[in-house]
Amino acid sequence: MKQTTEILNQQEKAKRFYDLHHCGKLLILPNIWDSLGAMLLEDMDYPAVATASAAVAFANGYDDGENIPFNELLAILKRIAEKVNIPVTADIESGYAHNEQQLKQNIQQIIEAGVVGINIEDTDKKTNTLLPVEVQCEKIKLIKKVSEEMNVPVFINARTDVYLRSTTANNKLEETIKRGFAYKDAGADCFYPITMNSAEDIGTTVQQLEMPVNIIIMPGIPALMDLEKMGVARVSLGPGFLKYAIKAMKNLAEKLKSHEGMNDIIQNEITSAYVKKLVV
Repeated sequence: MKQTTEILNQQEKAKRFYDLHHCGKLLILPNIWDSLGAMLLEDMDYPAVATASAAVAFANGYDDGENIPFNELLAILKRIAEKVNIPVTADIESGYAHNEQQLKQNIQQIIEAGVVGINIEDTDKKTNTLLPVEVQCEKIKLIKKVSEEMNVPVFINARTDVYLRSTTANNKLEETIKRGFAYKDAGADCFYPITMNSAEDIGTTVQQLEMPVNIIIMPGIPALMDLEKMGVARVSLGPGFLKYAIKAMKNLAEKLKSHEGMNDIIQNEITSAYVKKLVV
């Protein structure tokens, strides 16, 4: 692991993560799923690391959608946070909770694991439909309250699934912005309209909400430099980083079946010494 001269406590990491969304520079988060990926990004001078729920689930043999047991997820998050000295933000889907008490306990455990930021989405996992705005706002308020009680200002990235799931809204942009204002008022620090990809909608959302906005890399979105100019604060990859890694593994495995690929392995610039440097 890269040696750092400054050891940050959790409160300082939370403050640093907040500042990364308000510095005028696009925060790019290639979402990881284990501690080695986190240590790699820290070694490359990324200022923070983020998990993606799909990547963590897939890498451990589960489907996305809160199918990985919460205790397993918690152990993974704890391991990641222990191995890096940069802020860690975690995708916790809808919170793995069926009631407020369970959500409160889960958030407490996530904070105790060393995490300083979370993604919380507004999908009801039982019905795969959007939660009412009022219900999601209460969840955000509860998370904010728990973080204040634990003296760790957890950064709440409020994800809305309007563009992903809504089939009833006549105007998805209008419904998205409505939810953005509500989540902001409830205490959200960042707004994440997942799968929103048109420059016009992104620009309107950023301008109207006047808060950090997170965009996911997908077909149709503007270039990264253009997103930064538009005022987007954060870009994430979701499971894209994992899929890129799996693509490389699959391509090499195909070559090996044909008795090819030896040079790819021998000439690989990622040596055992480099990987050992990350973890020792």
